[in-house]
Amino acid sequence: MEWITGIQNAINYIEDHITEPIDYEELGRVSFSSPFHFQRIFSILCGYTVGEYIRSRRLSLAGTELAAGRERVIDVAAKYGYESPDAFAKAFQKFHGMSPSQARSNGASLKAFSRLSIKITLEGGATMNYRIEEKKELKLVGYKKRFTGTPMERRDQDHNFTCETRLNQAVLQYMAHDCDTSYSVFSNFSDDGYDFTIASWLGGESIASIAEEMGQEIADRFEELTVPAGLYLVCETPRCKWPCDDLEELYRRAVTELLPAAGCELAEGPEVEVIHWFYRPGDEEYNSQKYVELWLPVRKR
Repeated sequence: MEWITGIQNAINYIEDHITEPIDYEELGRVSFSSPFHFQRIFSILCGYTVGEYIRSRRLSLAGTELAAGRERVIDVAAKYGYESPDAFAKAFQKFHGMSPSQARSNGASLKAFSRLSIKITLEGGATMNYRIEEKKELKLVGYKKRFTGTPMERRDQDHNFTCETRLNQAVLQYMAHDCDTSYSVFSNFSDDGYDFTIASWLGGESIASIAEEMGQEIADRFEELTVPAGLYLVCETPRCKWPCDDLEELYRRAVTELLPAAGCELAEGPEVEVIHWFYRPGDEEYNSQKYVELWLPVRKR
């Protein structure tokens, strides 16, 4: 259970240095992993980023200090890393729903964001097939949007984006000659968010093929995306009518069970969901066999 100890070590480090600039390289070291691996594991498990955790803890503690009435607002702002009282007031208002000065009033109702503590809970006992696989470079064509937060936290936004862009998906399905498979690609992870791309494999064709067949105006909606060759952890949701409902649990089991068992850690790079589940009205036998295949870039420890 080294990963549990590592994450708890990192949380302890954050809490011990909550009023100081956090060294992400040190977070990786105390968590027995790379900074990227720790941050992705953290966001998958918690549903928010390391940076969001740090900000929420600082604002929670700042509220407690202001409510006690012994510190000036400008001093509390500086203590928790805000360069100006205005920046602090804006963040405080967003988190607590009131200004720092209002927090000093008797009876002010503040929000508390408690310290994380890792605990082991025994669940399941279910099996799950997976493999560690060397994949060749994959060139896709798709369209993307930048989201804040983490994929686990923002799946409703991802879903809305998917529903609002059906016409683009229809173009990709037509060009791919495949209505049953699509790719969701999550990339460019940072503390402020990630890129979400809906894509298809066009059998080696490029955006130029879309322009030739449908015109440049439609082709301009899309861009080319490369999923690099490398080592990937590959696992699947159960076959069922709504496999996306199982994705959050699949991610969590992948990073807490499968990666440690395989002696691997997450590597930087796109994470891919290969979706085999386009709905066919009235065909319950087909619909019950839909699934999502998850590819996570990894490296051996």
